[in-house]
Amino acid sequence: MRVEPLKKSFGAKVYDLRIPELGTEQLDEIYSLWLEYALLIFPEQNLNNDQQIKFAKNFGALEFDLSPISNVRGDGSIRDANDDDIVKSLRGNMEWHHDSTYMPIQAKGAVFTAHTVPSKGGETGWADMRAAYDNLSENMKNKIEDLSAFHSYEWSQKERFGHKDPKVSEFNSYGFDIDPKPLRPLVKTHSETGRKCLTIGRHINKIPGMSDLEAQNLAKELEQHACSNDNWVYHHSWTEGDAVIWDNRCLMHQACMWDLNEARVMYHSRIEGDPIAEAAANYL
Repeated sequence: MRVEPLKKSFGAKVYDLRIPELGTEQLDEIYSLWLEYALLIFPEQNLNNDQQIKFAKNFGALEFDLSPISNVRGDGSIRDANDDDIVKSLRGNMEWHHDSTYMPIQAKGAVFTAHTVPSKGGETGWADMRAAYDNLSENMKNKIEDLSAFHSYEWSQKERFGHKDPKVSEFNSYGFDIDPKPLRPLVKTHSETGRKCLTIGRHINKIPGMSDLEAQNLAKELEQHACSNDNWVYHHSWTEGDAVIWDNRCLMHQACMWDLNEARVMYHSRIEGDPIAEAAANYL
């Protein structure tokens, strides 16, 4: 196994191994590397779906085994219409976010694989919320230390992208019906590393004690700080067969635009969060 750190505050590429052939010792080493780097990239692994699910389960129970993130229908035709709710969800994914902050338990991480990639664009970006927190001004740290935010996938899709009512939508609207909306601190402590990090992103819609405008302005200010510094932001250009795993507790991510007339087929396995450490404050 050869580990090549990215020239960032996080992330590494891992070479000279085949994921399906990993033994217990190597998997333990990879878990430790994952906690250290938060993002591990395994180039050209060409995992099938069963292999991906099996690999993901080494990091914990799964919130869901496998979900396609794709603009290709089952019959092979391409989705490109702006009023298609699947396309709206893909566009939503292009905004910075953590997975499942809108659920009672935030996801621990995810394994993501590239099966079909467009000729240009379609990268995935990650931003290090540990470094983002560390580099906040002391005034901002003090301002947000005790603040929490409600997270809503229903709001982030319906209000911002005009998502249809789930009853008439082809999109399964996973997470839309969560009530009450989960309340999460803007600053959290990673349950395994002890490092402080921001929990922000596109699903924030309200901050108790602030007007809606004040809440959105603060969320935007934090996101701009967290996701615009090249030292702690990385965008990966996919090659078919690449596999990655990231720590959703301390990284945000986004998809990048591509020509929607071209196919992009990715598969996502979501790792379940700890029922205490990742529970929303109003679900404990």
